[in-house]
Formats: sequence, structure tokens, C-alpha cells
Amino acid sequence: MNPENYYEVVAADLDRYAKVPDDVLLEIVTRDGACMWLWANDDGPDWEDDEITDRDAAARLCAGCSVRRLCLELELRTAGEDTVGVWGGLSQEDRREVYRVWRARREGGERS
Repeated sequence: MNPENYYEVVAADLDRYAKVPDDVLLEIVTRDGACMWLWANDDGPDWEDDEITDRDAAARLCAGCSVRRLCLELELRTAGEDTVGVWGGLSQEDRREVYRVWRARREGGERS
């Protein structure tokens, strides 16, 4: 993927979830999210006490998560620009950039 259009590609990928209700997204993410399972079972990752960046945490924690894009869609809907932490495999800085493009697409901008 071309790094110059990364945020556009991610936002376009989320279009498939545009009509999924918030409560359905929440149920799926809390049931199937890798992070939810780890912390619900008091089984945090081996590296949770390491000093790492949000990008590193996202890469490590979300890499194999089956609901990563659903999680990102939910976070963009509920937190928007006020997003914090790691959601959907992206750091908060990356999510803010995706949010800008995602919002433009949802407000009637481009659709693929």
C-alpha cells in the first residue's frame, strides 16, 4: 500500500460497516476483540509494562485481532477527534487522520 494514501484506504475499507448499528458493533468488539479478552481475563500481554509508543502497542495487540476494523469503526463513531489510546490497530494520531477522511466520506464525500 502506498503510504501517501494509507488513511484514504483505511477509511474506504470502513465503508462496509456504515450501516451496522452501534450496539451491534459494540457487542461484536467486546465479545471478540483480542484486547477485551486479555483484560477481561486478567491476562495482559507480557509487554504491558514496557515503555512503548501507541503505534507499537497497536501493532502488537491488534495484529491478529479478527475485529480490528469493526473496532476502528466503533471508535470513530463514538470518540471521533477525541480518540485516545489504541483502537482498531491504530494509534490515536493515526486514527485522527483516518477520522478526517472517514468523516468526509460519511458526509457525502467520495464513496468507492
